[in-house]
Amino acid sequence: MTSSADSLSPADAMGLALSLARQASTIAPPNPAVGCVLISSDGMVLGAGHTQRAGGPHGEVMALRDAKARGSRVAGATAYVTLEPCSHHGRTGPCCDALIAAGVRKVVASIADPNPLVAGQGFERLRAAGVEVVVGPGADETRELNIGFFSRMVRKMPWVRLKIAASLDGKTALTNGVSQWITSEAARTDGHAWRARASAVLTGVGTLIEDDPRLDVRLIQTPRQPHLVVVDSHLQTPATAKIFDIPERKVWIYAAHRDEAKASALETRGASITVLANADGKVDLGAMLRDLAVREVNELHVEAGHKLNGSLLREGWVDELLLYLAPKFIGEGIGMANHAFADGPLSTLGGALPLEFRSFDRLGPDLRILARISGRDAF
Repeated sequence: MTSSADSLSPADAMGLALSLARQASTIAPPNPAVGCVLISSDGMVLGAGHTQRAGGPHGEVMALRDAKARGSRVAGATAYVTLEPCSHHGRTGPCCDALIAAGVRKVVASIADPNPLVAGQGFERLRAAGVEVVVGPGADETRELNIGFFSRMVRKMPWVRLKIAASLDGKTALTNGVSQWITSEAARTDGHAWRARASAVLTGVGTLIEDDPRLDVRLIQTPRQPHLVVVDSHLQTPATAKIFDIPERKVWIYAAHRDEAKASALETRGASITVLANADGKVDLGAMLRDLAVREVNELHVEAGHKLNGSLLREGWVDELLLYLAPKFIGEGIGMANHAFADGPLSTLGGALPLEFRSFDRLGPDLRILARISGRDAF
């Protein structure tokens, strides 16, 4: 936390609010991650805070509480906040009312809240109370940090991020299916950090049967475990699977058919089963994603086998790829092409999947690439 003796420029104040918002990325879902800093007229930090777990205080209230704990007077202060202060009663009360009651003179917000229950109403209420409102600084950073929340509010769909670990020649497993471990411990730890910020992790029943993974967050500390989603057309998920050993998360199984005996065994373990079948007798992936949005899933982190990955990619449900490339050549094996083009090779380059590189990072010996489907964030 920045000391109250630090004098900040407006840019630095918003930078601090953004850093606080990033700290909330694994805590806040399904709420957006928001940071707030209260600044005096001479640039002193009066209080700062970020969104807590769902049902807990938002960033603005945490900043006001911090100011009170410091003995700071906030009347006449400027609040730098990374998202429009909420104006409705949800799990908590309206943050704009809390700022008004505290006597804040000015609010500098990065971007309007896409939630239809807010969507400019927070700004209107502040202005009606005589509070000056400025919108814009830090907008791109806030939107990227909360891309899943924006997706759910605007598209009524989660933001789908597909994680793939591969060798430099594009192989994700040996021909016998062995894939542990292609990448390094540093890459695997980073993968757990991406799991931690997601609302839910998605996998297929084939992965559960073959590997019996936990698919939880273990390699980093997290205050919240993402829920687990399983695509399982015929309810083949073993009732003894390790995914049921994480008590603090929900397990949602999507099926195309309901077998009462199998369903009963899985529901006894705590699973919630939803039947959503398409015309081919498989799980309707689009309907599943819309249902997950209703369940307040912002970011959906996919760790599945090449068949489910391929279906998600071919049907256009993936928004971006999280690729970990190891400096190894495997040769013959299961490749990344199996994910996107399981129906066979392309006949023309015009059929290639268009991507936009977002970032490149070194993680130990490996390379992490974040690549977005071209134009996917235009909402």
